[in-house]
Amino acid sequence: MKLNDGTFSSQDEVEIIAERICRIIDRKWRIMEVCGGQTRSIVKYNVEALLPPQIELVHGPGCPVCVTPSVVIDDAVSLVKNRGVTLLTFGDMMRVPDSGGKPLSDYRAGGNSVKIIYSPLDALDFAAADTGREFVILAVGFETTAPLYAFAITEARKRKIRNLSFLSSLYTVPAAIGAIASDSESRIDGILAAGHVCSITGEREYEILSRKINKPVVITGFEPADIMLGIYVCLKLLQCGMATSKNAYRRAVAKEGNIKARQIMYEVFESCDSVWHGIGLIPESGLRLKKEYEQFDAAKRFSLKTAKMDDKNRFICPAGEIMQGKMQAGQCKYFGKQCTPETPLGAAMITAEGVCSILYNYSSVKYGKAAVIR
Repeated sequence: MKLNDGTFSSQDEVEIIAERICRIIDRKWRIMEVCGGQTRSIVKYNVEALLPPQIELVHGPGCPVCVTPSVVIDDAVSLVKNRGVTLLTFGDMMRVPDSGGKPLSDYRAGGNSVKIIYSPLDALDFAAADTGREFVILAVGFETTAPLYAFAITEARKRKIRNLSFLSSLYTVPAAIGAIASDSESRIDGILAAGHVCSITGEREYEILSRKINKPVVITGFEPADIMLGIYVCLKLLQCGMATSKNAYRRAVAKEGNIKARQIMYEVFESCDSVWHGIGLIPESGLRLKKEYEQFDAAKRFSLKTAKMDDKNRFICPAGEIMQGKMQAGQCKYFGKQCTPETPLGAAMITAEGVCSILYNYSSVKYGKAAVIR
């Protein structure tokens, strides 16, 4: 087994790393994994059961669906109801509620034009086939999907498609990690960064971030052994008092990341302050279209006045506290009762990468025995 790149996934290898963790631990530490894909592996495979009791894993923001604020959904609803546009979105956004608690699926059932797409490039064909109708993509994602939206926009300009625009709900992860880790109420000691995001961004942003927040940040993957390796590396840094960044997922993340993907992303988009559902306004944590591409900006085209407010107190769901590590999902009085995947009170119970949905479906504590690592 090679502990420097994480190219493994078996039960034996996970247990070997767990044994090494037990050898070095001498105090309590709280480590947050940022990505919902990592959370799912941790809970599904009962990874925490292999860790010593001094280690607490804290589940972070999860996925873009979880952090998209209701004000963005309000704008999307306004467009389909009042402007007669066709809204294009991914399927997991269909159940996310607006500020009145009503999801996009209800508006579609009511006769409004809302269509599911599987790639931003699908929108080009929709718009080209019906030039008499306006189409708007609800662009939701992190750095993993932003380059694809950027490519779609450049293609739309090349093809002179003029009836297509983008309602941006795109986020950059490092700024959010910085905000969460700097909040004293979160009490986070170390961070596990998402490998697929870092495969685009590379290591540099996380090197800067770790120095800024004075905490170790470890890039890791999604297999149980990847996560255990990330925890092990993070603990070694914590035990030595080193606030630095390490790449424990080198088979997928190059130091420079994906240069071409970043080039097209920042050709089209620029950083901006953005509201995260349940968390509030985080400076420089979003992406908006640059001036030379603003013809594709739905907010400008339709003169939308998207609220730049903190919407964390607009719902009874305490998703913000959960995503920031201030409380566990199981501590929510609605979890598993009024709030289930069939009757969700918030996006974290809707999407497959939301912490509440993951804990409901896989937790060995309340909902049956967790899966065994194979």
